[in-house]
Amino acid sequence: MSKLRVAVIGCGSISKHRHIPEYAANPHVELVAFVDPVGERAEHYAALHGGKAFSDYETMLSEIKPDAVSVCTPNATHAPISIAAAKAGAHVLVEKPMAATEEEAQAMIEAAKAAGVYLMVGHNQRFMPPHVKAKEVLSSGRLGKVLTFRTSFGHPGPEGWSVDGRESWFFRKPEAVMGAMGDLGVHKSDFIRWLLGEEVADVTGFIGTQHKEGTEVDDNAICVLRMKSGIIGALVASWTYYKGEDNGTILWCENGVLKIGTDPNDQVIVELRDGTVERYKVGAIATNEKQVASGVIDAFVESIVTKTPPSVSGEEGLRSLKVILAAFESQNTGRVISL
Repeated sequence: MSKLRVAVIGCGSISKHRHIPEYAANPHVELVAFVDPVGERAEHYAALHGGKAFSDYETMLSEIKPDAVSVCTPNATHAPISIAAAKAGAHVLVEKPMAATEEEAQAMIEAAKAAGVYLMVGHNQRFMPPHVKAKEVLSSGRLGKVLTFRTSFGHPGPEGWSVDGRESWFFRKPEAVMGAMGDLGVHKSDFIRWLLGEEVADVTGFIGTQHKEGTEVDDNAICVLRMKSGIIGALVASWTYYKGEDNGTILWCENGVLKIGTDPNDQVIVELRDGTVERYKVGAIATNEKQVASGVIDAFVESIVTKTPPSVSGEEGLRSLKVILAAFESQNTGRVISL
């Protein structure tokens, strides 16, 4: 079988650490193009992996006609680039948040459908081994009904991650649209929906800029979610966890507690009310400091190769985005927002 011809649009940190090396390691893929307005970045990866460097995606799409693309650009550009790629006949893997608005996300979904291509959103939390194990534990039923939860994603901020440091687009509202909530909060809204297997019914959001001076976007958020079944919980996103990253989740259930990513050695811990404790070493959750395979790129490639719609579809990405947009609406109006 001929290899999947993939182009990476946007050559910043997420491409550097995840998309490009994971495509390069996949036997089904040939990297054929790299796009970045900073020409040297695209040229660097073209020299490293073969393919051609471009400074704009329109020229690349018309000249290369790739089978698939990764869209790894500032949030505000996700929709127009994804739609253009779909119209050019390419399957699309877009980074999160998939779009700036519900309308944009819907337009992306419709463009992919019209073109007969797949649209996948890069929500890697679903693929991380501790999260997969936690879902397996929950599904076994031994913890009984989930009653409440706390899910958190925080780190010191994009200045330590982005290739542009403190000058990064992450801090500029026209390009980023949203801050910690778009970077981290949407990961957790997607994760909790997937883990619990149900949708969010109501959202209250407290979102603000607590410490990042000069930034135009939020650096902290604490949201209260009520799921359709009545489960209530907190979702936290922060760019001011200066002592290190937290990607932990705790679920308090009828028969005990499920702890995910709270212990440095045992990634999943089950504490039952009868005193039994189960500890599982299943592999790390990826962090900015310690990169491990995301699972997203392999899942995207597999869906194309096997002609199977991706599990993290555009529709799934939209449902997770709507939770975050509702939290902003709650912050702006002082109301509980029902989805």
